[in-house]
Amino acid sequence: MIMGHPEQLLIALILESVLGYPAWLLARIGHPVMWAGRMIGAMDRHWNRAPHARTAGVLTAIALVMTSGAAGLLIERLAGGWGGDMAIILIATSGLAQRSLHDHVAAVVRPLAGGELAAARSALSAIVGRDTAVLDIPGMAAAATETLAESFCDGIVAPAFWFLVLGLPGLFAFKAISTADSMIGHLDARYRQFGWASARLDDCLNWLPARLAGGLICLAGGGGWRILVRDAGNHLSPNAGWPESAMAGVLGVRLGGGAAYDGEWIARETLGDGPAPGVADLTRAMSVYRRACVLLLLTVGGVAWLL
Repeated sequence: MIMGHPEQLLIALILESVLGYPAWLLARIGHPVMWAGRMIGAMDRHWNRAPHARTAGVLTAIALVMTSGAAGLLIERLAGGWGGDMAIILIATSGLAQRSLHDHVAAVVRPLAGGELAAARSALSAIVGRDTAVLDIPGMAAAATETLAESFCDGIVAPAFWFLVLGLPGLFAFKAISTADSMIGHLDARYRQFGWASARLDDCLNWLPARLAGGLICLAGGGGWRILVRDAGNHLSPNAGWPESAMAGVLGVRLGGGAAYDGEWIARETLGDGPAPGVADLTRAMSVYRRACVLLLLTVGGVAWLL
């Protein structure tokens, strides 16, 4: 049963793609992801203790879902009339990242195209977890392309999906768990146990959206299905391989491969055939991304029309 209102999501997607998250609002009250981050940081400091780190991590994930879901439910219960609908729409835009993702990747493309590698590395380091200091132009283009494809899922398709299914409670709960996965869902000594539950729950919540995102990218790019089917399972993540392999197939390039994270080399399989991507391929990826966002918008519009 769909509990969210597709027409609200449709308007939220349009508004966010045009306006993004206002800088003045960010300066005044921060961002909901920051609020969740503070809660996660506090639980990490106080609960992440051996030998019960995994149990504490499970409780952390439960607390995040319950707290964020309750906050979304409270807002929906208090919102009434057209003013309440508009409030829900504006709040929903904070969980979407079409504009911000586009702008962050564009900030890499511009200096990279101009040969300003230091500036490109600086911009890239803001959106990827891997070490950027040693990356050459193809390495930076590949990293930005992979992030663009993966974030199309977990920053746009997945939050839109959970808003459509469960309204603001679903959107808030997803964003809280997604934030937890990025903060504590690592395999290092500190978080292997404590972040386990958040990472696994994030995998579950992204499972269907990742496959939808891969399909939208292939439709937007007019191909890539063979690589999507062949290589989606090659990724270390059960979900990220779907949008990334779709983008690799659409562009006819090779993504993935080993990369360094915090000085540690992580072996990864490759996705796709062909050469490593260049600046022109990253520019093409941006075009595919924009078309995929339009397709998502049309899909939500179709759901709104049918319902």
